[in-house]
Amino acid sequence: MNRKLTILGAGESGTGAALLGKAKGYDVFVSDMGVIKEQYVKELSENGIEFESGRHSEARILESQLVIKSPGIPESAPLIRKLRANGNLIIGEIEFAAKYTAAKLIGITGTNGKTTTTLLTYHLLKEGGFNVGLGGNIGKSFARQVIEDKHDWYVLELSSFQLDDCYELKLDIAVLLNITPDHLDRYEYDFEKYIASKMRIFHLVHLGGHAVYSTDDHQSGKNISSAARGLKVHPFSLGGDASEILYDRLFFTPLNVEVSAPRADISIKGLHNMKNAMAAGYAASLAGVSEEAVIKGFKTFKNAPHRLESVRKIDGVEYINDSKATNVDSVFYALDAFKTPIVWIAGGIDKGNDYSLINALVEEKVKALICLGKDNSKLFTAFENLVPTVKATDDLIKAIRMAKELASPGDTVLLSPACASFDLFKNYEDRGDQFRAAVLSI
Repeated sequence: MNRKLTILGAGESGTGAALLGKAKGYDVFVSDMGVIKEQYVKELSENGIEFESGRHSEARILESQLVIKSPGIPESAPLIRKLRANGNLIIGEIEFAAKYTAAKLIGITGTNGKTTTTLLTYHLLKEGGFNVGLGGNIGKSFARQVIEDKHDWYVLELSSFQLDDCYELKLDIAVLLNITPDHLDRYEYDFEKYIASKMRIFHLVHLGGHAVYSTDDHQSGKNISSAARGLKVHPFSLGGDASEILYDRLFFTPLNVEVSAPRADISIKGLHNMKNAMAAGYAASLAGVSEEAVIKGFKTFKNAPHRLESVRKIDGVEYINDSKATNVDSVFYALDAFKTPIVWIAGGIDKGNDYSLINALVEEKVKALICLGKDNSKLFTAFENLVPTVKATDDLIKAIRMAKELASPGDTVLLSPACASFDLFKNYEDRGDQFRAAVLSI
């Protein structure tokens, strides 16, 4: 049997897969076209795993029966096309790791909200006393954790790219939050292909498993009947369903047990986070977490940074870091979460945004817009006739100074960019970290 395994990409996912492959007796080779981070170079070297950076040795890679590719590598990449034509088996790290664990798996996807929902689901299972791991598109790689395989459950955040590289993965519970246009450059600018990628999560649930989805999301509801055939389906909604929000309480009824939680007791705010909480509560309850533990977990949960993160109040003005909001849909929910007048900081690399989707909210809530980016023209033009004050800069410190001057006591300064960060920052985390540091230094 050919035990040659090539890993394409040496980030957290690739390094974790390489370590697992080594532990399972594969002849592992790691190839990364870019520069490998020092921490991963050290790990690979210490474990006797051969690697290369800055190139792909195609002849050697083509000899591997099994290839695990980074989710960031598209199918259109020349090397991937050669591997497909050669008949090599190409899978993702999630698929590979799942082969080596008997733990039960919860998979969570969606265009927006999946990190918050994954973290909250993980928190609820821990609150319920479960032996649970966290992985996928967040934290330590799933493969790295499976080497020791200490957990009975894993909660996995799954991007569309990760789902695309899974074929025999068997989830016990799958959660689909929403589907809105994103990453269309990877799907030949065909929204239907992106929808199919997201719906794929339900095809990866074993028969009789659970499918949780939002009936408020048109795309999910339209495709659910065929995608979730043979599964136990659990719809939820912000209203008009058996599981909904009424009178400032969250209601849902997994397995015929009603869970009811006051909205005021849920630590994450905004209607979009009520959906995330309901989805997480459903998944945790289906896994066997008690109603009491779910409600307690809602109160004690702390979200990841850069997601409607309250930084501080200065002179009665609250500063909010929502740097993770890299598309219009995310900004819609951010604006909707506040009842105060907003000084909105937005901008970066536009991904084909349709800003008309938030016109009504912007006109109602935004008193001033500060466009932060190298090219602010599209954002400026979109809102110059809707917002009383629109300013532009390519300097974060200047943007915060502008916001401080424009904000009055009782207002909210909201960084919610709607755009990618790479024009001025390394990534959205860097943008959020710099924003937080600048606000704390005022």
